[in-house]
Amino acid sequence: MQHIVTEIIEHLSHSNSQMARMLEAKRHVTVRMAEIVKSLPDEQPNLGGVEDLLGESQSLFGSVIAYLNSMAELQETLASQLSYTIKELNPGEEE
Repeated sequence: MQHIVTEIIEHLSHSNSQMARMLEAKRHVTVRMAEIVKSLPDEQPNLGGVEDLLGESQSLFGSVIAYLNSMAELQETLASQLSYTIKELNPGEEE
């Protein structure tokens, strides 16, 4: 039984590593987009109109929100997996 739990923990570790890698890539994209927006002039940006500027701003904020939601989901997944692992390692204990 201990061997099975060890294998499960190894697989969970690998999947968590992959999820963290994907989130890191999303973070880099979001940071680069924020840097681009920050470099824009504050007055009269001449970006094709207010509608285009608002559209790009919404896109940036959507990326930031998606990244933060992904981080929250990762934390929830890690907590859930850890609780299952702890329960398997200590089967006699209750919450």
